[in-house]
Amino acid sequence: MAQAIIWSKESLDDIDNIAQYISRGSLYHAQQVVEHIFERGDKLPEQPESGRKVPELNDPLVRECFIYSYRLIYEIKEADITIPGVIHGRRLLESVERFDSSL
Repeated sequence: MAQAIIWSKESLDDIDNIAQYISRGSLYHAQQVVEHIFERGDKLPEQPESGRKVPELNDPLVRECFIYSYRLIYEIKEADITIPGVIHGRRLLESVERFDSSL
């Protein structure tokens, strides 16, 4: 049975903020980035361990993959894969309040 993908409210807010930021320069590129983020997220059940461990956490069940310059962070659970956030690649998790005490 394939794992379900659960996009947290915060991750969807992150994606919306990313789209708003990019759209200042190009609506087309904003749409492309958002589409690639969702496509990558939807493919996670096929190979959930394909992303690298998040360096700040060093937990084998918390992984990330890069889409352009954004980190799609996800947690592998038995029944599902939860996506708590999508942040810029230069940001450390400690700089994001919801990650300051890990997942």
